[in-house]
Amino acid sequence: MTAIETQVQYATYTMTSEQVYSQEDDWDRDLLLDPAWEKQQRKTFTAWCNSHLRKAGTQIENIEEDFRNGLKLMLLLEVISGRWSPQAEDIYCERLPRPDKGKMRFHKIANVNKALDFICSKGVKLVSIGAEEIVDGNVKMTLGMIWTIILRFAIQDISVEETSAKEGLLLWCQRKTAPYRNVNVQNFHISWKDGLALCALIHRHRPDLIDYSKLRKDDPIGNLNTAFEVAEKYLDIPKMLDAEDIVNTPKPDEKAIMTYVSCFYHAFAGAEQAETAANRICKVLAVNQENEKLMQEYEKLASELLEWIRRTIPWLENRVAEQSMRAMQQKLEDFRDYRRVHKPPKVQEKCQLEINFNTLQTKLRLSNRPAFMPSEGKMVSDIANAWKGLEQVEKGYEEWLLTEIRRLERLDHLAEKFKQKCSLHESWTAGKEELLSMKDYESASLMEIRALMRKHEAFESDLAAHQDRVEQIAAIAQELNELDYHDAVTINSRCQGICDQWDNLGTLTQKRRDSLERVEKLWETIDQLYLEFAKRAAPFNNWMDGAMEDLQDMFIVHSIEEIQSLITAHDQFKATLPEADKERMTTMGIQGEIVKIAQTYGIKLSGINPYTVLSPQDITNKWDAVKHLVPLRDQMLQEEVARQQSNERLRRQFAAQANIIGPWIQTKMEEISHVSVDIAGSLEEQMSSLKQYEQNIINYKSNIDKLEGDHQLSQESLIFDNKHTNYTMEHVRVGWEQLLTTIARTINEVENQILTRDAKGISQEQLNEFRASFNHFDRKRNGMMDPDDFRACLISMGYDLGEVEFARIMTLVDSNNTGVVTFQAFIDFMTRETAETDTADQVMASFKILASDKTYITVEELRRELPPEQADYCISRMTKYVSGDAPPGALDYISFSSALYGESDL
Repeated sequence: MTAIETQVQYATYTMTSEQVYSQEDDWDRDLLLDPAWEKQQRKTFTAWCNSHLRKAGTQIENIEEDFRNGLKLMLLLEVISGRWSPQAEDIYCERLPRPDKGKMRFHKIANVNKALDFICSKGVKLVSIGAEEIVDGNVKMTLGMIWTIILRFAIQDISVEETSAKEGLLLWCQRKTAPYRNVNVQNFHISWKDGLALCALIHRHRPDLIDYSKLRKDDPIGNLNTAFEVAEKYLDIPKMLDAEDIVNTPKPDEKAIMTYVSCFYHAFAGAEQAETAANRICKVLAVNQENEKLMQEYEKLASELLEWIRRTIPWLENRVAEQSMRAMQQKLEDFRDYRRVHKPPKVQEKCQLEINFNTLQTKLRLSNRPAFMPSEGKMVSDIANAWKGLEQVEKGYEEWLLTEIRRLERLDHLAEKFKQKCSLHESWTAGKEELLSMKDYESASLMEIRALMRKHEAFESDLAAHQDRVEQIAAIAQELNELDYHDAVTINSRCQGICDQWDNLGTLTQKRRDSLERVEKLWETIDQLYLEFAKRAAPFNNWMDGAMEDLQDMFIVHSIEEIQSLITAHDQFKATLPEADKERMTTMGIQGEIVKIAQTYGIKLSGINPYTVLSPQDITNKWDAVKHLVPLRDQMLQEEVARQQSNERLRRQFAAQANIIGPWIQTKMEEISHVSVDIAGSLEEQMSSLKQYEQNIINYKSNIDKLEGDHQLSQESLIFDNKHTNYTMEHVRVGWEQLLTTIARTINEVENQILTRDAKGISQEQLNEFRASFNHFDRKRNGMMDPDDFRACLISMGYDLGEVEFARIMTLVDSNNTGVVTFQAFIDFMTRETAETDTADQVMASFKILASDKTYITVEELRRELPPEQADYCISRMTKYVSGDAPPGALDYISFSSALYGESDL
């Protein structure tokens, strides 16, 4: 049977001030009142009346006889209407007429009329029920009157989901018995014959009283008697029916059944109210517990991220340079591992932390809770500042690493060059001090003396030629000191030894010259040809030494232009070789002339030039060595050209990608800044589009990784500049991280909009209307409105704004005084004041129900009415109730409820 059919069929049982119970339609039709029904009504109505009359210390035995004088009828109405009090001087309140004490018929009629008038004053219109029929003991009229009283005072106020009276009571029974097997409540007659419905009602509210699993559908009398006995013993509901009468009647009287079932409704109404209150409290506490969990997760994640930053910054601030290139390159590799492996997860954690914070704030706002304030130093802004400091230190660390590597590279080059020049110089000076200290001129012949003089002059020429090399050695040593070379002590010691030796050579040279000059006048002849050879051979030999030194000189370049400059210098050197060869031939020609003269004049040559240690073979050998080194130098320069060309390819390869990726990232950033404004469709469609947009960005990651690989190759090749692009790897990294963070934040904003929409009950059409209004006044197309544009937007939507009211609204939508209104803030404002949310007053009212209207609540009441987890939550946070009349351990639920909504402190 449908609800509408039920309403039509039983409309006469719902009594309000606008409805009439028609006596003529029911009680005057004797044939309609089955004897079995009359018997059931007599027993049920009598028991119902006695359940109220016993409060006044009386009862009735015969329903049609005991109400005839009107006295107990008036008493019944006093009790059920709440007007009777045992403390009153009389059993009747003075607001009701006093009964007539006489026993005459007119006295009885007067009393009954007073009772009927009272019933009419409650909005019930009685038709065809008169005092005379009651006084005369008309059973049907008396039962009809009692049924009218039951309808008005026991059934009429029952309401479930905006239904009332009979429909409400039926719906209540259906809901409570729905989970039970073999129970299907459709009416108030045959649905109750097997007794299972009554047992199910009792078990639903008091499972400790009946073991429903042991009941059998084929034992209706046993089931009914079980229900009657339990209800009378434990629920204070008198037995109003006989099991046999119900079972043996084809259709039990529904008025009797309704009367009896209504007693169960009223008996369990307090439990229903407490259950509703407990459910509301559990819901509120669940919201708070979930929010606290999110707060704890935020605090934990924030602490871990800040701790990681705190540990990482000292490592990045450590600028203690290593002494070797390998150690510094290892530092650079460690730093690359940090950028590739360790930092990216932290970037995601930072982004997720901001998303969690925004989501938590949205949930708090939607549940009417105060905004979350993280612990000191753990605000999103604090984390952002710490992250900014990390990136600043990180950038400085990388710059320091690269600078230090360049410095070490330069130091290694200079140290090797220093060692090479020192070795050449030390090789040249070997034995020179001993030669200069010799006294050979004392026993030499004139020729020998003059030879020694010329030899010394040649040595002085050679010594002067080596002055540049000594100065170069000193200059390199000074530069190594200035660049803080790690083995500067050894360098300085060796340089000092060379300088001291050089000074000593100068002193010895001068002393030897002085000695030779003193005896030079004793000698007159000198072999001009030897002298000429010596004079030519010495500088030529020195030139060859210098050429060999230059051809073997180490070099370091960083560009094709620099290596080209060296190639040009080398080409210029090769251009001088013909002239040098001519000089060699001239010098060798002198030696040939000496041999020719010796052969001509029969001079026996000793084979030793008295003026120089250089022999023609020495010149020839060095010349061959120079010619051998020239192609080697050519090969070395060409190899360096190839290396620089490879570096240039790396530069161009990196620049080609960077010049695409950099603008791509910038373009995507600009697109994202407009996407939240321009995107159309439902929020789910927007979310799908943004997720696809995010996936496209993530798919682009391979290009970033490839660029990282090219960047690493460049750094391994010691390439530190690139004129082909303005984008560095640092720029790309920062841009990429910002892009990922921005799209994640944009998606989170839409998620929060969905959360707001669902929580606030906003339709998609409303949200589209809000979006259209916002977009229209977002004149800069940057996802934000200026205050003037926001005011114009509100006026266009019908707001009548004064300065004070607009200032109040601005404090809501721009609490941080940023000077702009975001779309999320706009949506929050448009939905905040109309949203239905739980309040502190509602929670207080629910606790008051659980506390039986007391201003405090006990631990026992909390544990009885709430699930263990919620009960423990309340007990641990409620403060002690301070009042003289409260029992020990009483708790203050009022301040606790206020604290849940930020109106006080827990």
